[in-house]
Amino acid sequence: MATEKCGGGASGGEPAGAPGRKLSAETAEAGTPPAAARPPAKAVASLMLCMALVALDTTIVSTAVPQIVGDIGGFSVFSWLFSGYLLAVTVTLPVYGKLSDTFGRKPVLLFGTALFLAGSLLCASAWNMGALIAFRIVQGLGGGALQGTVQTLAADLYPLRDRPRIQARMTTVWASCALAGPALGGVIAGYAGWRWTFLINVPLAGLALVLTVRHLVEPRRSPARRGPVDWAGALGIFACGGLLLFALVQGGVAWPWRSAPSLGLLGASAVLAVLVVRVERRAADPILPGWVWRRRTIAAVNLAMGALGLLMVAPMVFMPTYAQSVLGLGPVGAGLVTGLMTLSWPLTAAVCQHVYRRVGFRDTAALGMGLAAAVLFSFTLLPYPAPAWRPAVIMLLLGAALGLFQLPLVVGVQSTVGWAERGTTTASVLFCRTVGQAVGAALMGAVANATVAARLGRERLPGLPHRLDDVSRALAEPGGLSRAASEHLRAAVAAAVHHVFLGAAFAGVAALLVLLLLAPRRFPVLPEHR
Repeated sequence: MATEKCGGGASGGEPAGAPGRKLSAETAEAGTPPAAARPPAKAVASLMLCMALVALDTTIVSTAVPQIVGDIGGFSVFSWLFSGYLLAVTVTLPVYGKLSDTFGRKPVLLFGTALFLAGSLLCASAWNMGALIAFRIVQGLGGGALQGTVQTLAADLYPLRDRPRIQARMTTVWASCALAGPALGGVIAGYAGWRWTFLINVPLAGLALVLTVRHLVEPRRSPARRGPVDWAGALGIFACGGLLLFALVQGGVAWPWRSAPSLGLLGASAVLAVLVVRVERRAADPILPGWVWRRRTIAAVNLAMGALGLLMVAPMVFMPTYAQSVLGLGPVGAGLVTGLMTLSWPLTAAVCQHVYRRVGFRDTAALGMGLAAAVLFSFTLLPYPAPAWRPAVIMLLLGAALGLFQLPLVVGVQSTVGWAERGTTTASVLFCRTVGQAVGAALMGAVANATVAARLGRERLPGLPHRLDDVSRALAEPGGLSRAASEHLRAAVAAAVHHVFLGAAFAGVAALLVLLLLAPRRFPVLPEHR
């Protein structure tokens, strides 16, 4: 029994006359399948396989970098193997979301899988680093279609009461593949060669294509009336998002934040953002329609998910560094500490439906984020040095808290729209989360660098690095430092990570305030989803 109310007013939080809010026969026709209908197991397997492809390729290349650089060179730019892929996935999410609402989910999923497969083949045939980076971008263009469309199809194929279960499975697949990626990449690169880290995608993507073609049946067809595709808006979003993410990825790394390149890129992205808004207002069928931000529920979820992306940088990026450099754990031990979060996250996501059926989507998510903010803050209270079990428990509790936060928002916001708007809505949520990650990486990286630089500048010890460029080398080879210098460097890194987690806790508080102040207490769930 759904507890979320439908309609506008104080409980719904949406204007009765907002576009797409009419509870008409057309809306009901665009709903989810009845509770008795269950998608074939092979269709669900195709979705999970597509999700696994995107998650695996996010991390599998990391441990193959030494072999790649040794074979084709390009050490100075190898980071773009990851940044280029992330850029392509992120900026195409809104485009594919709109295309899936216009032409249907299955065609977009097939196109994305085929493009991902082609990109994998091209990556395996790369002759230098420039070509490999370009082909990784091709992979990302396909990955953007897979990531958003799979999440949308999960909502299409399952009624509201069953969506937490399928979304929890998707989360488990993503977490498991992302966690196993580095280990698998190292084994493949060591025994079969780095090109097989890409060729392994070919049979998996081929199987996903076959399963999708033969077994995936969309519950509803796309709308009969199709307006012209907003290619101008798509190009503008691609360019604006690309410039912004490029500036965030390179700022403070390739050049200072206050340098001409950083300011120029940020200024150009701001100008393009204004132009995109003007283009989208005039478009007959915009890629990123204004109702995504005018509707109170969707806007609040977008902002909250952006804050989630920002705070996730702390545990996913800085916890492995803390575990190895401060706690003295090896790569396997650091992976286990971080992996505890990916263990508890899907477990609480699977059972959170019992909570939100009683208190609603918003309050369940607020409970999860409140706990997450408290857990993140508790990390800053850890003594130095701390036993390894304490951050391990923190990661376990953080995953449990975030499982209560993310899934109710995704399921809830998908339930406030009909079929024809679900792809765009899901893509906007994922887009905001990914942009939040990019912003978080830039901000928290700057905080960590400033903290380490300040701590190192206070002492003059033999062998102690005083340039940030030398810190990573000193951490990797601590044998060249005196005991006092090594301890001081470890303490500096610990302080930096503490500051990062404090920033993440503030991001959690911001997400909590967004939910409590902007989101309606009861999401305006359409009757078709009940």
